[in-house]
Amino acid sequence: MSTTDYAVSQQVVKDYLDRVSLPEPISARHEAELVERATALLKEKNAALVAHYYVDESLQALAEATGGCVSDSLDMARFGQSCDAQTLVVAGVSFMGETAKILSPEKQVWMPQLQATCSLDIGCEAGAYRAWRRQYPDHVAVVYANTSAAVKAEADWVVTSSIAVDVIEHLHAQGRSILWAPDKHLGGYVQKQTGADMVLWDGACIVHEEFRTRGLEDIKAIYPDAAILVHPESPDEMVAMADAVGSTKQLIDAAKTLPHSHLIVATDKGIFYKMRQAVPEKVLLEAPTRGVGGDCVSCAHCPWMAMNSLERLVSCLERDGAGHSIHVPDETRTGALRSLTRMVEFQRP
Repeated sequence: MSTTDYAVSQQVVKDYLDRVSLPEPISARHEAELVERATALLKEKNAALVAHYYVDESLQALAEATGGCVSDSLDMARFGQSCDAQTLVVAGVSFMGETAKILSPEKQVWMPQLQATCSLDIGCEAGAYRAWRRQYPDHVAVVYANTSAAVKAEADWVVTSSIAVDVIEHLHAQGRSILWAPDKHLGGYVQKQTGADMVLWDGACIVHEEFRTRGLEDIKAIYPDAAILVHPESPDEMVAMADAVGSTKQLIDAAKTLPHSHLIVATDKGIFYKMRQAVPEKVLLEAPTRGVGGDCVSCAHCPWMAMNSLERLVSCLERDGAGHSIHVPDETRTGALRSLTRMVEFQRP
């Protein structure tokens, strides 16, 4: 069943950006002033900044400097549960804020931009997913973290890309068939790795769908000894060319272990901030997207992640979260908590 396709996703992005403008560039001086103000406010509000690898590097640096967290969505969720701060400020996209609130209902959860969402989330609406699941009553319903709280409440498991293969291997070993949503590329990759019986929802990430093998071939011609690092949300032909395939955290780890001096990275360019810290001696190259000689919506940077900014963070903190707070209805939270708890408590075999 398909509820969306790539062309629809492109239009959805354009519609969102028409309603919510991306932050304007700021001067170094103004950035320093905002960092100072945000640092003071985070301390005053007993708040922790929890930032994803894909947001602007100024927010990642601030999270590091103030005792917050910069990580993938799984470790963001775990950090939110374990930290002492009474307020979590999630710099990322909406499903990350919802996850933090579901796992830590006693804490306030704020976001610099509540309208920051995800093409996978948009393309997997809860009502449509519920109807689809009813067609496969004997399957274990596994959803990717990039979904709404309402979809998570319908599922048996939530997974991130860092544990997807391990969880599906675990379920496959039990003889279970899998109902997978929403990213078809990640689902296909997991299916090949595990041999599991899987039915896949037809959804895709607008960022990772824009990478092209032709672009990779062109850059490899210039840097023939470079390693290719690919996120499994990318199309299968991209994965086939990779020297390393994995989640954001796994790609950073691969950058450290691969012997290559040049790395071609096919995921959101926000990852370069932490990857440069991990391998300062290596040359990092952006994998080309369809924007090279063509057209792209994201050009290797999620437009919703880009909605997070220092200015919006300061505004959120100054307003005590007014207009920035995440709320999840109790009934939805109860359902989603079951599947999310399995995710955060899962231990690799």
